[in-house]
Amino acid sequence: MEDVVGGPPLAGLRVVEFGSIGPGPHCGMMLSDMGAEVIRIDRAGGNGWPNPIMDRGRATLTLDIRSPADADKAARIAERSDVLIEGMRPGVMERLGLGPDVLLERNPRLIFGRVTGWGQDGPLARVAGHDLNYIALTGALAAIGMEGSPPPPPLNLIGDFGGGSLYLTVGILAALWERDRSGKGQVVDAAIVDGVASMMTMFAGLLPAGRISMQRDRNILAGAAPFYRCYECADGKHVAVGPLEPKFFAELLSLLALPDQMAAAQYDEAQWPDITQRLTAAFLTRSRDAWVVHFDGSDACVSPVLDLQECAEHPHNAQRNAYVNRDGVSHAQPSPRFSRTPGRIADSIDAAELLKKWEV
Repeated sequence: MEDVVGGPPLAGLRVVEFGSIGPGPHCGMMLSDMGAEVIRIDRAGGNGWPNPIMDRGRATLTLDIRSPADADKAARIAERSDVLIEGMRPGVMERLGLGPDVLLERNPRLIFGRVTGWGQDGPLARVAGHDLNYIALTGALAAIGMEGSPPPPPLNLIGDFGGGSLYLTVGILAALWERDRSGKGQVVDAAIVDGVASMMTMFAGLLPAGRISMQRDRNILAGAAPFYRCYECADGKHVAVGPLEPKFFAELLSLLALPDQMAAAQYDEAQWPDITQRLTAAFLTRSRDAWVVHFDGSDACVSPVLDLQECAEHPHNAQRNAYVNRDGVSHAQPSPRFSRTPGRIADSIDAAELLKKWEV
């Protein structure tokens, strides 16, 4: 890795990403946003999910890695890389002659990052699945939704990106830190099912402490409580209401002109249906944006539920420049933010120029 002073935190880091969908490309985007040089090896036609936001900041090289000549070229690129990202089923890279045993022998400092749903071993390792299947084995899916209905499929933020790409990114950065001391690369096995299980540790820890119930009709963080859920407004739009603390709930009641004595019943589950009914009726009296103005500056924990098109225009996001428009597409700015070496959304890179720089 080159020593680049003054650039983004990962400036000089070389990453080769083997084309996949979901968590692999997202990890590549994050590393690029933090300054890494990323070259994606794609098959003809791409991955079938073109994404002008998540695919940003890379060079793309089309290869048929099933052919010996192109597989050898991919291996030579990996020889010049610090990090490799792949999201294929277990055993595929090995069959192509591009598994970690082969590539780590050619490049002992390589961090070989693998992201899959089930992991590299175990009875389900080679079984097909998607986000919904993976989170089903972690307790997360069972806790989502309303009692009496099947758990709804959530956006694949929980599995693919929470338990998958973010844990892969953390693992890669940890392996790079360790490599500075040992001089050796290693394999990072980021299984989505493992990552989500790790994400569930807060809930698993609160259960024996008696601070939470994972039953959907009693879980205060899953919509059962009237003070932690969404409410419809007069215009059909919604607000998110989350005053968990008694003092914030009391402020909500005051601003809604509801009886003060309701505050004492906040955590009395027997009173939840009545409180829910009162809050439902109250929020239906004004539009979403009227409620935003009404609660502005308060600690009642009321926020508008925005769609993707509205997010960039919200005053808080606008002041923080949370989104930037590039070529007519709204991009979220790189996250997290760094005080001295900020990330950036890189322009597309010419693959031939990058390979020449890497001396491939």
